[in-house]
Amino acid sequence: MKLGIILSQTEPETVFNALRLANYSLQQGDRVKIFLMGKGVELEQIRDPKFDVQGQARAVLDAGGQFLACGSCLKLRESAGSEVCPLSTLQDLYELVRDSDRLVTF
Repeated sequence: MKLGIILSQTEPETVFNALRLANYSLQQGDRVKIFLMGKGVELEQIRDPKFDVQGQARAVLDAGGQFLACGSCLKLRESAGSEVCPLSTLQDLYELVRDSDRLVTF
């Protein structure tokens, strides 16, 4: 299955659970792409003692998952992007929606 996840918030527990789903899906042999938009592009700033968001994000990358991040959202925050938040486009979001077998939003 091709799983698309759109993540647009920074609430630690919700982001943690979205990334847990991504990791579980990757363990099942699925392909996973996560598009960060709005506040979601701030994922790397999330720090919470109960929810290891950074560890889950690293596990997604290590398992072959892919992150994409809204370029306009990054520019609004004066960010050039990173490995977890690579500068992406509206076309990338469109293709994620078009090509996913399942799409979930958080």
